[in-house]
Amino acid sequence: MKVKLILPSLIEAKSPIWRPIKYSLFPPLGLATLAAYLDENDEVDLQDQHVEKLNLDDDPDLVIIQVYITNSSRAYRIASSYQSRGIFVILGGLHVSSLPDEAANYADAIFIGPAEQTFPAFLKDFKNKTTKKRYVSTLGRTLINQPAIRRDLIKRNKYLVPNSLVISRGCPHHCDFCYKDAFFKGGKSFYTRRIDDILEEIDALPGKHLYFLDDHLFGNSKFAIELFKAMEGMNRVFQGAATVASILRNDVVDAASKAGLRSLFVGFETFSSENLKMNNKHQNLKQNYEQAVKMLHELGVMINGSFVFGLDDDDHDVFKRTVDWGVSNAITTSTYHILTPYPGTRLFENMNLQNRITTQNWENYDTRHVVFKPAKLSALELEQGYQWAYNEFYSWNNILKASLSHEKIQHQLKALFYTGGWKKFDKFWTFAINAGGLKYMLPFLELILSEVKKQNEVEVAQLRASPEIAEIQQVYKSQ
Repeated sequence: MKVKLILPSLIEAKSPIWRPIKYSLFPPLGLATLAAYLDENDEVDLQDQHVEKLNLDDDPDLVIIQVYITNSSRAYRIASSYQSRGIFVILGGLHVSSLPDEAANYADAIFIGPAEQTFPAFLKDFKNKTTKKRYVSTLGRTLINQPAIRRDLIKRNKYLVPNSLVISRGCPHHCDFCYKDAFFKGGKSFYTRRIDDILEEIDALPGKHLYFLDDHLFGNSKFAIELFKAMEGMNRVFQGAATVASILRNDVVDAASKAGLRSLFVGFETFSSENLKMNNKHQNLKQNYEQAVKMLHELGVMINGSFVFGLDDDDHDVFKRTVDWGVSNAITTSTYHILTPYPGTRLFENMNLQNRITTQNWENYDTRHVVFKPAKLSALELEQGYQWAYNEFYSWNNILKASLSHEKIQHQLKALFYTGGWKKFDKFWTFAINAGGLKYMLPFLELILSEVKKQNEVEVAQLRASPEIAEIQQVYKSQ
């Protein structure tokens, strides 16, 4: 059987403001995971439109397309093209789970939710010619005893971070604006792989660098600590994502640092307690953001802070306050988003009931455009403030100011090279991508992420003896 797996490019990836390097970071692990369930004799082709030109003139027996909200129109056109030739097409992914009735118009079968359990059932039905229109993941979700990802299908040299991996599914929290909540509806919303399987996968990956793509790397603290302790001595450096609360529980981040954690994506989102309450992001309430930043910096971990603009308590000065905070706290990189009410989320449902949704053109649901009526700002003010924040934070003046505020010269240089290299050399990245040179950039990334000697034990003890840390540890011990 001939099987074609396709990740169409996001609309914003081909826009005039497209940064090629941003969409050349990670290979499509979801499709490579599904490919692991295919028969070893099947002829399999995996194509990612972000890094290669799609070949749509082939004649496979089965086409599998992964759909996100801003590639949905492109995915539907590709699906229709294959269907018109009598080729069986299935669609899956976040957008399909959010709007299954829409997606069903463009596919012979759709997959709702994670497909580890439903895809094997589909393959059996496909061979017996008894396929259903919908395959819905509900009970029995697990990552135990799953086949190894088909990394042989991934074109490693086309990605800056080919050693990306996923060790869990979902997140233990349920924020109202989270796009992925609908994806896990009807079953487990957070579950993990076996540690032995993870270690085996890591051991097989070449080089030093890893990137954990999990929504919340510290989501199960006991599991995370056990994994990180097992990773000590593997000579790896890695990046991932976690919440403020999980960072302040310092036993987890300590173990991660010893195992090689050098950069962390942190969802600060907003400084307003009202915004946090209104969007069910209770894990950030009453958390000391500055203390979390100090802990990570003390451990030599760089920070990519995530912030959302346009929440109902945001006013005209939210942009400057957010940028100033990031610079003064030496955040290495900041990722800013315009609040986006994705279909399938509680935020979308609430705004739709309030008649605040202004467009359902999914191509604009890219966190760069305003698609709703803000409470205290106009749509134009929100978009202009968002653009101003990016330009201001990544000005050379603020890059230097944030970088030089680190105490150690090594950390100053690491922050300067990482931030400047990521945002100020797009022409260089474009040249490297077009010349096939991304594989030569990875050693430089590993060098920047290499360990710097930590602060002395007196400084560490003083930080951990602070009242905030003591209070948080007491709360966790009582649970």
